[in-house]
Amino acid sequence: MPQPDPGGITGSMDDDALDPNMNPRDVAEPLRRAIGERYLTYALSTIMNRALPDARDGLKPVHRRILFAMRELRLSSTGGFRKSAKISGDVMGNYHPHGDAAIYDAMARLAQDFAVRYPLVDGQGNFGNIDGDNPAASRYTEARLTVVAEALLDGLNENAVDYRANYDGTLTEPVVLPASFPNLLANGASGIAVGMATNIPPHNISELVDACLHLIKTPDARDDTLLNYIPGPDFPTGGTLVEPPESIAQAYRTGRGSFRLRAKWNVERLDRGQWQIVVTEIPYQVQKSKLVERLAELIQTKKVPILADIRDESAEDVRMVLEPRSKNVEPEILMGMLFKHSDLEVKFSLNMNVLIDGVTPQVCSLKEVLRAFLDFRREVLIRRSQHRMEKIDHRLEVLEGLIVAFLNLDRVIDIIRYDDDPKAALCREDWGKDHVRATSEKDYVPPPPSSEGDELGLTEVQAEAILNMRLRSLRRLEEMELVAERDRLMEERAGLEDLLESEDLQWSRISDQLKETKKAFGKDYPGGARRTDFAEATSVEDVPIEAMIEREPITVVCSQMGWIRAMTGHIDLARELKFKDGDGPRFTFHAETTDRLLVAASNGRFYTMQASALPGGRGMGEPLRLQVDLPNEAEILDILVHKPGRKLLVASSAGDGFVVPEDEVVAQTRAGKQVLNVRGDVAARIVRPVEGDAVAVVGENRKVLVFPLDELPEMGRGKGVRLQKYKDGGLSDAKTFTLGEGLAWRDPAGRTRTVERPELDEWIAKRASAGRMAPRGFPRDNKFT
Repeated sequence: MPQPDPGGITGSMDDDALDPNMNPRDVAEPLRRAIGERYLTYALSTIMNRALPDARDGLKPVHRRILFAMRELRLSSTGGFRKSAKISGDVMGNYHPHGDAAIYDAMARLAQDFAVRYPLVDGQGNFGNIDGDNPAASRYTEARLTVVAEALLDGLNENAVDYRANYDGTLTEPVVLPASFPNLLANGASGIAVGMATNIPPHNISELVDACLHLIKTPDARDDTLLNYIPGPDFPTGGTLVEPPESIAQAYRTGRGSFRLRAKWNVERLDRGQWQIVVTEIPYQVQKSKLVERLAELIQTKKVPILADIRDESAEDVRMVLEPRSKNVEPEILMGMLFKHSDLEVKFSLNMNVLIDGVTPQVCSLKEVLRAFLDFRREVLIRRSQHRMEKIDHRLEVLEGLIVAFLNLDRVIDIIRYDDDPKAALCREDWGKDHVRATSEKDYVPPPPSSEGDELGLTEVQAEAILNMRLRSLRRLEEMELVAERDRLMEERAGLEDLLESEDLQWSRISDQLKETKKAFGKDYPGGARRTDFAEATSVEDVPIEAMIEREPITVVCSQMGWIRAMTGHIDLARELKFKDGDGPRFTFHAETTDRLLVAASNGRFYTMQASALPGGRGMGEPLRLQVDLPNEAEILDILVHKPGRKLLVASSAGDGFVVPEDEVVAQTRAGKQVLNVRGDVAARIVRPVEGDAVAVVGENRKVLVFPLDELPEMGRGKGVRLQKYKDGGLSDAKTFTLGEGLAWRDPAGRTRTVERPELDEWIAKRASAGRMAPRGFPRDNKFT
């Protein structure tokens, strides 16, 4: 038997044991470790480089690269537009080596004001709409940055963040953007990684800034205190938040939760007391076209019978008109039902899973996210201040050299005019001595070689600046301007030194920057005001069905093959009706549109249907099995109009049964409700309303048994107890009746025959007895009716 490879997948030796005959370029390792390491690598790449946003700038890598590439193309908010194909091509070629379609989709979303609270891309052309239509191809659209995006990019020229090499090492890209406002919360984010996901709703910048300012003043502030400034999300499509404040606080405190968001609507009064509802704002991320289709489906299936029509009259603004079937119903009741059955109300999940410092995924609270942003802003401030100091130091060095040149202008001119190496000569010259202007080259005295430690000469930077100086700058006014600039820069440098040494000054400066951001993107900014308002949710769970449906008489008709329909009005039950070929009538009875129908099946389940939801009587109707989830092998025993408080007698073919309150058999789903438990060949056979005080049972052996009704237990579900004892066959029929009025049945001629006491005493016995042969004249089909 061949031995397993000691270094192979099935090897039993240590992981590091290798076959000496193996190709050195091949690596052998256990399959578990190989797959585990590779999957872990993939998971980390997905988490860090694709799905989760950075807590500092709130962006994923693709969005960050899009904005940076547009900045490199100089697509400022006040400049011209460029083709989207050019932008996505540059992003793909320089920074993001993935599909250009995915890049364009990400960029298009940043331009959609119904998807992003503060759009970062200014789009020109078709960038999609709230109906769910896709943007035009990238060759047809153009784009540039918005003012908000420029606020995220502000500081890239001042060493505010680190840069890293791009995917092929030919260019560099920022690790994170400076972000002058908490974009993570302002625009939100969503993504699915490996083993984790994130979903953050958008918020209002003004409220976020106020919370940040409070957190700067009070670093140990609680999450609940921050809710005084951030009451909840602010969605770009508006709507109304109906989530209780306690639930909102819990969600922000833990980083996980949900928000109930409803459409915004109002009532328009019409002539003659009529009215209609106009929906002006729909929930976030709900496509209007699909919402209209769903509402139209509710009308067709009559799940909301009071809704008569839906019209989409939207232009640039949302305007959906809902017409009621009756003016007598309250608008709140209609909207409550629509909130329950459509996306006019949605639940937005909160999962604040973000990358802290771009490395560690963590579910954060509201305070932790704001704290991560503020700490990052402090880091950006320090780096920009240090960068500014370096620029000032360089400029001061140049200014000192230029001032020296103006104080010794004649000597500088002599050196430049006569010396073979003016730059070196300027660096060697001792500018602390007086100099006499040379009238010719032979009168020019070269500077002596400088000794080590001589600090009176100019630096190379200063000498280069002097040599690059223009002749027109050799005027008195220029010298005064140089001195003034030096003094101004010295003062600025002293302020920067104080700023870098004082944490209080740093937070004060950050506060000033945040206030400027609030001023720029607050109420005066287009769309800066809060769009989503708050309200208390109203429940419609206890609304009676009569309040939803206009009460009208109908006649329910169900054929032998199970096709059901509702004809208008109470027609003559003996009237001849049309059915499909080979089909005929089975159940025909009067009802009203407000009634609920109970369908009893041979599998022991009860199904509930709304009479108003039945198809009209002009055609042949629809299969009842399409209305409820009735299995093909199950037969329909009976269809009853539900009467609250009534009781039913249910029994199986095996002769077991019980009494069940009718309210207990009403089902809330299409799948129905199991009431009578049956197994094997046993099936449900009897469903009768309970009337009277006695039970009459007849078996397939034509034996009849009568016993008191109180011997039957009342149950909600079960197999029941034995009604009648059989040696052969099973239960044929059963009914309840009033013992004092006698037992009645119809004979084949349609006449009613009644057996009264004392003649009936012959068949009265205890429950579960065998009974006696049926009375003379009892129907041959063993049925009481």
